[in-house]
Amino acid sequence: MADMNIPYLSQDDMIGLGLTTEQIVDSIECAIRGSVNGTVWGAPKAVITPLDDPRYMMAALAAMDDPSLLAVKTVVLNPENNANGLPQINGLVTMLDSVTGLPAAVLDGNWITEVRTAGLSAMAAKYMANSDAKTIGFVGCGAQARSHLDAFADIFDLEHMCYFGRGQANQDRLAEQAKARGIPSTACASGQEVAASCDLLVTTVTHTGGAAPFLDASGMKAGSFAAVVDLAAPWKRDSLGTLDCVVIDDLKQEASLPNKLCDPGFIHGDLAGLVTGETNGRNAREDRTAFIFRGHALGDLALSVLVLETHRKRDAGRLTM
Repeated sequence: MADMNIPYLSQDDMIGLGLTTEQIVDSIECAIRGSVNGTVWGAPKAVITPLDDPRYMMAALAAMDDPSLLAVKTVVLNPENNANGLPQINGLVTMLDSVTGLPAAVLDGNWITEVRTAGLSAMAAKYMANSDAKTIGFVGCGAQARSHLDAFADIFDLEHMCYFGRGQANQDRLAEQAKARGIPSTACASGQEVAASCDLLVTTVTHTGGAAPFLDASGMKAGSFAAVVDLAAPWKRDSLGTLDCVVIDDLKQEASLPNKLCDPGFIHGDLAGLVTGETNGRNAREDRTAFIFRGHALGDLALSVLVLETHRKRDAGRLTM
């Protein structure tokens, strides 16, 4: 293999590209349409969870031929990282040319994970939330909460935020981020209080430390939409059956995995169904709806391709100046 310079794009590099939420959502929706048409491909994610060990290790693979790119994201989630001053989740995205197999790029996986997850939730909200939603609530106030606040504030005219979390530093940082966007916020005494108070709910409590689930979906505000991006860990699973519509990211992936996100009988469809119109994400204004996220390789691919193509265009523009 000939020597080549393989670009590494850090978080700062990717932030510097100035991608908008609209671009990110459009790229994900385009990739999902491609998967329906057979021009984009994704594999169910592979997961390792060592026995009696808090770590969660996973890999996600997806590819397209226009442009010809393949993305593999590998991630390790370890709650013990906090004691060492590290993020709980760390990972990388490696990209190859999907035709030749030659290396194309390496991307910071943490930024891709945060932004693509919020992009997938925003895409689901496009079909499942009331368009005039004004209030947003967070149960869990870490990195995913911050990325979701940015994405949802870009597409909804938010007037207030409420939140509940375990770490004061993360709560303060989220409240400051909302303040910087001109959104006043209120700390709540419980996650259930948040769920009862907002039009848009985001839960990101991936690890509950062995605590029993504490969120009851029947207590969500009428007409509200929930983005559940924590494998539904803090949710009382039977209560999800009280919702008017539950959508997951990928039905085929869910069928292949042993530990189900929720009772399959509660699930109305997936993101592909929303995009094609096969699944109606909301039938009435008062419906309570939820998007439950496991991890969608097409989201990683879509955002990684958008990042790399934008980077290439910027570099080409500099060369012609």
